[in-house]
Amino acid sequence: MVAAVVPEPVGSLAELEDRIVTCRRCPRLVAWREEVAREKRRAYADEEYWGRPVPGFGDPAAALLIVGLAPGAHGANRTGRMFTGDRSGDFLYASLHRCGIASQPTSTGRDDGLRLTGAWITAPVRCAPPQNRPTTVERDACAPFLAAELALLPWRAVLALGGFGWDAVVRHVGVDSPRPRFGHGTRARLADGRPLIGSYHVSQQNTFTGRLTPAMLDEVVRAALALARGATPDPASGGPA
Repeated sequence: MVAAVVPEPVGSLAELEDRIVTCRRCPRLVAWREEVAREKRRAYADEEYWGRPVPGFGDPAAALLIVGLAPGAHGANRTGRMFTGDRSGDFLYASLHRCGIASQPTSTGRDDGLRLTGAWITAPVRCAPPQNRPTTVERDACAPFLAAELALLPWRAVLALGGFGWDAVVRHVGVDSPRPRFGHGTRARLADGRPLIGSYHVSQQNTFTGRLTPAMLDEVVRAALALARGATPDPASGGPA
């Protein structure tokens, strides 16, 4: 069983991070993240895994919020930073670097010097779930953390990596009717007037098969940045109209 969630006011991102990294609300996720951290992958046998919930990462003044799904078992669950230490992160940060908002194209660990400008990366679920599939109860138990980020950050647009992130943002903020289905390049106007744009997730299943290419991701990232900066993206160079 997961305890009922009673959201409490959060005064700062630092306070929110403290709450996130000490959370033990979901027994299945706690057991899995800690089992992975103990047993490790052979390639990382000499490393100490993070093995805790993973906080958001980026620029506290971010205009663009990037929302994924959950930490990878041997990526963020190992390194302690969103999309860091696995091939999904390699694919994402390379694009953010090409688009001018990441200081470097690689993300290997919390002390690698990577900085984001104008963007914040987060997820609806903060612990690595078995088979990358959190339950709805686990998603809802984690919801106050995303709600707090939405309240604390000065975001102006959201880029959702995958349908799980898309649906999470819509549940928190609401969307103008009729509600559009998630798709790569799909746009929606949230209930508060701010834009939401979707991208296929940067999972290996998508990137290895070519369902999501670097050019496709760059296009959507640039479109999302234009929306966050208040510009209208050019379909020929910045994404779908």
